[in-house]
Amino acid sequence: MKKAVAITSGLILLAAATSAQALDGSVTVGKKYTNLNVGMGTRTPGLFLNGNWMRSNDDGSLYGLGLGYNLSVAGLMLSPGVRTLYVKPHYGKSGYTNAVGLGASYPVTSMLGLYGSYYWAPASFSHNIDAYKDIQAGVTLSPIRMLTVNVGYQYLTLDGKDNNKDSVLADGPYIGASLNF
Repeated sequence: MKKAVAITSGLILLAAATSAQALDGSVTVGKKYTNLNVGMGTRTPGLFLNGNWMRSNDDGSLYGLGLGYNLSVAGLMLSPGVRTLYVKPHYGKSGYTNAVGLGASYPVTSMLGLYGSYYWAPASFSHNIDAYKDIQAGVTLSPIRMLTVNVGYQYLTLDGKDNNKDSVLADGPYIGASLNF
């Protein structure tokens, strides 16, 4: 039953975001992890859809699909959202989680910006996971409109359920780049 709810939630998220038009893709690399992202409407006000695949050298991988709404308030972009994630740790059982969170970004200048986000899911939103936490913060540099380079810090942890090992997929600085179309 929980798998059906997760799959249905993901399909609803995908269908609801059809109005988003701008596309972007990014790669971020940390000391022991790699994260690939693709999104529609993530940098403009309104609905956005994004997906990602993350691989940790030590603790496994995750696949995610997210939906949110960008609100622009005096230059500050607030982005409440939800994510459905399938998690495959190296040690322990695979599972999924449905997280809620908030992102924020602020353009300091036309080329320089700040961003941060926090997503969280308790055991009641998850299967084989006691809790999920993802915290990110960083700085962006956009030398040209189509390219953005980011430097930041990410901490992403999965608390194991029923004696499964806790997994830390990301804990440290990263560098990344994205192309925006």
